[in-house]
Amino acid sequence: MIKNLSLLLITCFSVYLLFTAQKASENEEQQATMEKGQQIYPVPIPNEMTFGGELVPLNKYGVKERLDRELLANTYWQSNMVLLLKRSKRAFAVIEPILAENGLPDDLKYLAVAESGLVNATSAVGAKGVWQFMPRTAKSYGLRVNDQADERLNLEKSTRAACQYLKEAYDHFGNWSLAAASYNQGRAATNRDMAKQKVTDYYDLHLNTETSRYMLRILALKQIMSNPNLYGFHIADKDYYASPAFKTIEVTESIANLSEYAQAIGTNYHILKSMNPWIKGNELLVTAGSYKLKAPLQ
Repeated sequence: MIKNLSLLLITCFSVYLLFTAQKASENEEQQATMEKGQQIYPVPIPNEMTFGGELVPLNKYGVKERLDRELLANTYWQSNMVLLLKRSKRAFAVIEPILAENGLPDDLKYLAVAESGLVNATSAVGAKGVWQFMPRTAKSYGLRVNDQADERLNLEKSTRAACQYLKEAYDHFGNWSLAAASYNQGRAATNRDMAKQKVTDYYDLHLNTETSRYMLRILALKQIMSNPNLYGFHIADKDYYASPAFKTIEVTESIANLSEYAQAIGTNYHILKSMNPWIKGNELLVTAGSYKLKAPLQ
């Protein structure tokens, strides 16, 4: 009996020692993996940057540190940055020529990235589209927002409206950083902050958190998206999202049933709505003028 008990104790102790050794080995392996795999480094901060041809004052109090924050936040949110890069070629193919047509700096395309991530987003306060227009502002810049259509979701038209706003803002403020700030918080609020604080430079203004970060976020997006490899993003040409080949159909008469119309032109409701997200429902009333629809090439 005693002999059997001794054997049992020895066996239990051996199992315990084996378990302890195995656990210690696993912990050591995990620690080694962590030390090898979790290598987090600060990101490169440029010594000089421009926005719309204007020099960014990185030597001013806090500016470089604020830029560093946005570079880190966007670099280490890897999944989001990969999506932004993959969407960029498709969206920029529309945005860049319209900026050029209007004589505006190419850098303003990064404002659209900051606003919406280059998708037709909807904000908590009701701003919509890649350029995030509120309904009232959209209408004032010629976009149709009604029961039939919401042209804030039409990238070509909303980009032209954004160009008009930004031109006016630049003419008013005289530089692109304040024009961009006003795009975020409004022209009146920007004027009010400048008058109250008696400064005329965006980088000298003490602003609400969102607008304070806004221009620096745009700069960070420009820096990373212009130099993806430098920040660890390796996107091949095949990885970018492509635009489907399409034809444009001018619609001068109302469409009573969009599903039937889609079938008649050789496509389906899903594709037609996806290519024309500005159409609200299953009909399109034309009471004045016309609409231009995109449809896939056959």
